[in-house]
Amino acid sequence: MSLIDVEDLRVCFPKAGVRAVRGVSLSIEAGECVAIVGESGSGKSVTARSLVGLAGQGAEVAEVTASRFAVNGRDALRFGARDWRRLRGRFAGLVLQDALTSLDPLRTVGDEIAEVLATHDVVPRAARRERVIELLEAVGVPEPEMRARQYAHQLSGGLRQRALIASAIAASPPLIIADEPTTALDVTVQAQILRLLAARKAEGTALLMISHDLAVVSAVADRVLVMKDGVIVEEGPTGRVLSAPRHDYTKLLLAAVPSAVSRGTRLSAIAAGGIALRTPLPERTVDHAAPILEVSGLSAAYGSRTVVDDVSFEVYPGETLGIVGESGSGKTTVARLVLGLLEPASGEIRLGGDPWSGIRERRRRSRRSRIQVISQNPLDSFDPRYTVGRLVAEPLRGASADRGSSGGVPSGNAFPPGGSSGNGSPRGLSSESGFSRAAPFRRGSSRGALADRVAELLGRVGLPADVAGHHPRRLSGGQRQRVAIARALATRPDVLVCDEPVSALDVSIQAQVLDLLAEIQAADGTALIFISHDLGVVHHVADRVLVMRGGRVVEEGHVDEVFFLPRHDYTRELLGAVPKLVSAEP
Repeated sequence: MSLIDVEDLRVCFPKAGVRAVRGVSLSIEAGECVAIVGESGSGKSVTARSLVGLAGQGAEVAEVTASRFAVNGRDALRFGARDWRRLRGRFAGLVLQDALTSLDPLRTVGDEIAEVLATHDVVPRAARRERVIELLEAVGVPEPEMRARQYAHQLSGGLRQRALIASAIAASPPLIIADEPTTALDVTVQAQILRLLAARKAEGTALLMISHDLAVVSAVADRVLVMKDGVIVEEGPTGRVLSAPRHDYTKLLLAAVPSAVSRGTRLSAIAAGGIALRTPLPERTVDHAAPILEVSGLSAAYGSRTVVDDVSFEVYPGETLGIVGESGSGKTTVARLVLGLLEPASGEIRLGGDPWSGIRERRRRSRRSRIQVISQNPLDSFDPRYTVGRLVAEPLRGASADRGSSGGVPSGNAFPPGGSSGNGSPRGLSSESGFSRAAPFRRGSSRGALADRVAELLGRVGLPADVAGHHPRRLSGGQRQRVAIARALATRPDVLVCDEPVSALDVSIQAQVLDLLAEIQAADGTALIFISHDLGVVHHVADRVLVMRGGRVVEEGHVDEVFFLPRHDYTRELLGAVPKLVSAEP
């Protein structure tokens, strides 16, 4: 008997008029891993959530129909709310992408896991604490006794995800549904999570994995279902689907995977004669005459803990510098130092040859426009009250007015709540555009000029002008990231700090964003500092790379040299943890 046996599954949201899933059929056997892949909006997550009665509720009530919907041999079409509650946790454990929002912020991690044990009466009350510690140990959480007493916000992303998995497996369910379980994790932690899931599978647990990372899928899945627009367009054994795809959409997904081979070409391929073809990116020139950013002997600490230790590097106009390393290596702290959001304990940063660190914010403010940030989760960095147009216009308003502290920090989520966007004086704006370095935007022609400039910026990142009137929550993840890029470009910066800018995006949207960044860089000569845990992405975009561990740079050099001929053991460990895609490059 299959654990899941569904035929002609259809899920629609009547209020929104959306048919999210249209005629999906699938089965899952004990000890089998089935993966569903596809871009955002394809219906992957809705399909998975339907299997545990979570397709939609509240204002987003879903209508679920099927010609057959058997869960553990029972007719799920007859289930009530109580039936679904009993099934969740005991029959199926759910692991979501964002552990921070999945875990209760008001309870410790230990209490969260213990609730599953209590709800399903897994062990007696007296034995629950010991079982919680065993579960945390089983998922590789160090110092489990201490971690069990901590709250989710006190843990790193990797530890939160492992705690969530511990909660999902607490009742030893025969099925685990993992929806993007490794997306936000660095490669070493990702490898640990994949080994953990593979071990559960070897013990007979079935896995349903939702992922946009085709290499992760190839590492654990037995079968793959490829979804597009709510329909399965291709399915079969993992090796066959990823090495010899039959559907054009599958071929385009595979062509969008970044790697060393894809360097210099667009990841957004086109289908021609049943073959996915990549075209060259526009030529990019690196100006080695003088660095735009110089970092020398940089160190920083949080309390008594040193998080950045003697880091030095230079970045030249038009160049992309990649920074890689596992969580806690100091990558993001370096970004915050470079952005002028933290002051170093020692060392110096120079922007355009002039001091950038160790000076008063008043001296820095007029040059804030020259360095901007694109963050991992733009929705968290946007003021929820603002429309897209106001978000994109805000740096321009602040730049022209040069208003006190409101012009003090770059755009993005690298600043504390309540801060404003990256401002300073926008460079390169012609007098015809109606913008002035000195005068703030006022009513009349300048307001029209501002609207025109916003429309121009949105058009540059591939968004229609009418998006300016929307709120970001109405946009897709890829569209929101394009808004973040338009906002960062508003002041025409010399340096863009990209902190995990595509890690939350599916492979096809990631391809579009990376292609867009390459086009902007080629046209403007912008320097990029590209921080990512995805080594394939870094190999595709970067000229040089720094490998960080424990706050120090352990290896640096040209990206091909470092990734093909690594000298440091840690670099070899990182590269060895990267899952390999079974398909050949197109």
